[in-house]
Amino acid sequence: MSFRTLRNVVAISLGCLISTASVNAQFDPLSVQIQPLAESSLVLDIAKAGDSLVAVGERGHVLVNQQQDWKQISSPVISQLTKVFFLNEKQGWAVGHDATIIHTEDGGLTWQVQFQSAEVEKPLLDILFFNEQEGIAVGAYGLFYRTADGGNEWVQEFHEELLFPEDVSYLADLKAEDEALYLSERAALLPHFNRVIQLSDNQLLMVGELGLVATSSDNGLTFTAQPFDYEGSMFSAIEANNAVFVMGLRGHVFKTDKLFSQWQEIELPVKSSINNAFITEKGTLYLVGNAGVIIELDSNDSANIVARRQGENIVAIESDNQGQVWFAGSKGLFQLK
Repeated sequence: MSFRTLRNVVAISLGCLISTASVNAQFDPLSVQIQPLAESSLVLDIAKAGDSLVAVGERGHVLVNQQQDWKQISSPVISQLTKVFFLNEKQGWAVGHDATIIHTEDGGLTWQVQFQSAEVEKPLLDILFFNEQEGIAVGAYGLFYRTADGGNEWVQEFHEELLFPEDVSYLADLKAEDEALYLSERAALLPHFNRVIQLSDNQLLMVGELGLVATSSDNGLTFTAQPFDYEGSMFSAIEANNAVFVMGLRGHVFKTDKLFSQWQEIELPVKSSINNAFITEKGTLYLVGNAGVIIELDSNDSANIVARRQGENIVAIESDNQGQVWFAGSKGLFQLK
């Protein structure tokens, strides 16, 4: 058996925030009344949809912010939602546990299930569309789906090029001996794909478990693992100020040029895991993470703690159309006062 199968898995993407709740096939989520405290419960992502913001989180919660007020929207699922993405003000998708993918065509006011499989037993952690037809969704243990028709059909892909060389040999030998065991092992050997973004040059950047930093120039059909001298999990990435930043476990944040030729570690005043980042229109870069940390990086990459909210973890950050910044995490949605 490969050593990767026996590894102690670092908590998926957002530390211990993401639970393993699964869908009850007999449950009709549309029959459940709107939860009055949804805005204060676990929220894992926020995205801008035109003049609105849309947030997602535990129990399939979807919330929409219009003119500073958050309103919970009926959701077709109860699986925990981990990420939400909008291509434009109307077309959006969210992903989550049980390989869930849901879609909206009206800016997040109504949603439909495009894909879901409790049998997969893995969460999707990010989703990215290149246009209204073509998109990808990624997640735990190398989970990777692609659509070419707007999400009507999702096809799973296996990215062997991101395996360790010893695992490639191991799988080749196993396939010749035991097809069933080969398929079982293959499903657990790839690292978690935590975040995938499209850079300004249209390259894709994907980060994940075990120091994964990989790029693609063909919309994710193939990836190239970049040399990266850190083996901890990377939870997010952002392009900002003519550079690329990746961030993750225990306060590790790294900066590189767009050719990924030189890496520089950014010194932070905390060792909390960094879950996400946001760049303002004025070019200020904010990092958010566990132990409630909100950190500002100045133009010299000096880190300053803006706030530290003890007893909670912050996992998402986005601004509304008035430029007001919203945060989300283990205690819901909030703004700094």
